[in-house]
Amino acid sequence: MTDVALARRLAERTLALVDVPSVSRDEALLAGLVASFVPRGAFEERFADGEGFFYATPRRAGAPLVVLAGHLDTVPAQGNLPGRIEAGEVVGLGAADMKGGLAVMLELAAWIEAERPELAVDVGLLFFTREELAASESPLPHVFAACPELLEAGLAIVLEPTDNTIQAGCLGNLNATLTFSGESAHSARPWTGVNAIAAAVEGLYPLTRIPPRPVEVGGLVFTEVVSVTRIEGGVADNVIPDRVTCRLNYRFPPDRTVAEAEVSLAELVGDAGQLEITSSSPPGRVATGSPMLERLHVTTGFAVEPKQAWTPVAQFSEESVDAVNLGPGAPRYAHRRDERVAISALVTTFDALRRFLAVDAA
Repeated sequence: MTDVALARRLAERTLALVDVPSVSRDEALLAGLVASFVPRGAFEERFADGEGFFYATPRRAGAPLVVLAGHLDTVPAQGNLPGRIEAGEVVGLGAADMKGGLAVMLELAAWIEAERPELAVDVGLLFFTREELAASESPLPHVFAACPELLEAGLAIVLEPTDNTIQAGCLGNLNATLTFSGESAHSARPWTGVNAIAAAVEGLYPLTRIPPRPVEVGGLVFTEVVSVTRIEGGVADNVIPDRVTCRLNYRFPPDRTVAEAEVSLAELVGDAGQLEITSSSPPGRVATGSPMLERLHVTTGFAVEPKQAWTPVAQFSEESVDAVNLGPGAPRYAHRRDERVAISALVTTFDALRRFLAVDAA
C-alpha cells in the first residue's frame, strides 16, 4: 500500500471510531464496531464477555506472543462530537486517547490478513472497557483470570498516547482524604471556637511546598509528587467551621509497593490532620531488561522514556507480564476539548509496529 493510501485509511478508520460515542460504561456500540473490523481469516476470537475482547493469530510452537492492547472508552464529550479531518489531523473526542491507537491496531490486523507476512511473533489484540474510571472498575483483572492465554504474552503494548515514544513502567496512584477538625462557633465571637479552616491552612502549607522528587528506576527517571486537589469546609458565612476535608493525590514511582507508598504519604502528612486512604493503584514495573522490549526499541527506533502517569501497564505488571505504552496520540491533547491526533503520527506508529511484528516488513 502507498503511504497516501495508508494515511487515508488510518485517518478514515480513526474518524469512524471517534464518531461512535463510547463514554465509560457505554462502550457496547463501539465494541460491536471494533469486533466487525477484526479480520477473522487471520485472527481467532479467544475471549469475549462484553467488557474484554481478545483475538489472536493461530499460535505457533516456540513463537512469543505480543499483545496489542487498547481501551474502548473515552471521557465525557465537551462539544467535540462528531469528529472531523482537518489540516492533517483527526479532531474529536478520543482521537488521541485512544481511538487513534485502536485504528492502528485494526489496520495492523488488516495488513496481516491481506499480506499474510511472515511474523516474528504471534499477535494478539485486546480491547477492553472502563479504563477512564477508577482502577477498581477495570474489567482487566477478570479478563486475565478468565483468559489465561493473555498471561503467556512476552510483551504487551498498550497504545495509549505517548507521541510515538516507548514509555516503560508507570507511576502508582494513591487518593486520600485529609480531615482537619475544630470547634464551631458564632463568627462574631470566633475565640469561642476553633477554626478548622485555619488548621487546614497551617497543616496544608508544608504539603504544598514539597518539591517534586526524581527517582531513578531501571535507568529511567520518574517524578514523585503529592498534590492537594480539592478542599471543602464551612456551613454558613456566620459560622466558624469545625471541619475541613481535603483530597490528596500522591503519584509514586515503581520502586515501592502500594503499602510502602501509604506509609510514605502518612509520613509526609505527619500529624497535620486525620488521613484516610480512599483508593490505590499499583505502579507498573519497568521492563527495560526484557528482550522483547529491546527488539521493540531497536526495530522502531523510538526513544524509551518513563511513564509519568498511571496506565493499564500496571495491571499487566501485576500478572508478571512485561508491558509498555506506545501510541500515536500526543498526551498534551488527551481529554481536551480540542483533542486530536496527527495523521502522520498514525502512519509512523503503524510502520514501526509493522517492522516489529514481521520477520522482514518493508
